[in-house]
Amino acid sequence: MQADLLFTGGPVLTPDGPTTTSVAVVDDRIAAVGDAEAQELTGPKTEVVDLAGRLLLPGFQDAHIHPVPAGLELTQCDLTTAKTARETLAAVRAYADAHPDREWITGGGWSMEAFEGGMPTKELLDAVVPDRPVYLPNRDHHGAWVNSRALRLAGITRDTPDPVDGRFERDASGEPTGMLQEGAMQYVGRLTPAATPADRLAALLHAQRHLHALGITAWQDALVGDFLGMDDPSEAYLAAARDGSLTARVVGALWWDRERGAEQIPELVERRAAFSQGLFRASSVKLMLDGVAETGTAALLDPYLDGCGCATANHGTSFLDPTQLPSYVSELDAMGFQCHFHALGDRAVRDALDAIEAARRANGPSDTRPHLAHLQIVHPDDVPRFARLGATANIQPLWAAHEPQMDKLTIPFLGPERAAWQYPFGALLRSGATLAAGSDWPVSSPDPMRGIHVAVNRVSPGESGPVFLPAERIGLTTALTAYTAGSAYVNHLDETGTIRPGALADLVVLDRDPYAGPPEAIGETGVALTYVGGERVYTAPDA
Repeated sequence: MQADLLFTGGPVLTPDGPTTTSVAVVDDRIAAVGDAEAQELTGPKTEVVDLAGRLLLPGFQDAHIHPVPAGLELTQCDLTTAKTARETLAAVRAYADAHPDREWITGGGWSMEAFEGGMPTKELLDAVVPDRPVYLPNRDHHGAWVNSRALRLAGITRDTPDPVDGRFERDASGEPTGMLQEGAMQYVGRLTPAATPADRLAALLHAQRHLHALGITAWQDALVGDFLGMDDPSEAYLAAARDGSLTARVVGALWWDRERGAEQIPELVERRAAFSQGLFRASSVKLMLDGVAETGTAALLDPYLDGCGCATANHGTSFLDPTQLPSYVSELDAMGFQCHFHALGDRAVRDALDAIEAARRANGPSDTRPHLAHLQIVHPDDVPRFARLGATANIQPLWAAHEPQMDKLTIPFLGPERAAWQYPFGALLRSGATLAAGSDWPVSSPDPMRGIHVAVNRVSPGESGPVFLPAERIGLTTALTAYTAGSAYVNHLDETGTIRPGALADLVVLDRDPYAGPPEAIGETGVALTYVGGERVYTAPDA
């Protein structure tokens, strides 16, 4: 037996931590770890990769991501780089001018902090695009900004009632302002031109190239289905899996229709069977329990505060009835589905944990590996329940830093006690919880090293401001493990996530050794090489 690949000359992240050693790959698997063992497999046809001091680690896995919408947005009106209202509006105008044939102006990714109170108005859009409807979801995709023409086409007036799962923002006279929150988005979103199957496949492959360039070899798509006008990516995954263009290992989380109940479970079983081919498996179910804190829709145990620090009547929004949720989760668990919860507020987190506990009582131990994503606010009483129930904490580390959206739109409306419960990575780790990690791209950057930077420093890359809740920082090895072994565990990809003999050779070579530099420089780390099953899927230009 002769190795196809030999990695040598640098540090390797093994299950025991980083160590300088060699790794041999035969076919699609790691055959040996250790200088002597790997050298024994080296022959004249072995490709030797000189690490030259760069870190070799398992391929990154994103445990919560939306690649197809992200890929589509990159080809539409992409507002993710705009920092101010002026820049955002200039980008919208420039896109509209460059695409005079587009019936609708769509895209999104704008930042709430660019606008007063996070709420831009239809008049701002009317000034730059008066002649065509505009529909632009914000960065977190829980709200959308539209112009007057879009409101008219959707028939939205001062007399239109708010949907049960969302709201139309209104001015003092009751007129819609052009901001649609949560379920209200679909009133306009469903009117926008649907992407074609070819568009969705192209978006998936475009996103996959970008993710491979960041060292990502596997992910869990957190929304496979129809939701608020977003395109269902399932057929794109099936097409790519069938023709071999899907080179990442992907788990799809089938969307739980929050307007229905347990009667949809047989349909989910059918979709699981139909949408599991090749490297794609639709074995998870996505249950969105609440919204986001910045718009007051994250579900809280105690009410939000107003701008003066007084309690309001708003506890946020529960999209699923918490009295029914335990039975849904118990039945899904019994059918072998993993439950993937969107849970930001402390009430949503508790509801999810209560449902998992009910499933454990009903079904006994299982290997379904439920996980809770986002975890912005976790009541201290619930932190130890993760380990006790076998619920994985699926963290999005980039959000755990001081930034305008946090400091202006979140902390003042939570108050100091609850603000200190945000993104408790350290507390969860100390309690024994398993950590997985993801990005929620296109909500935020999919670059794992940027997320790892914040997990370690609790400061955004390139910033030097105050540390956000320093007790919740975690170490570099722990953060790397969350993005590798932790997410592999969530994805049931047990043959990946660690560098050990017999594991699949999903590997990434960084452009440096982040252990060798200061923590403040972690976010500067890039990727040189990415492999899936021993096949190179990305090579940096200067690698």
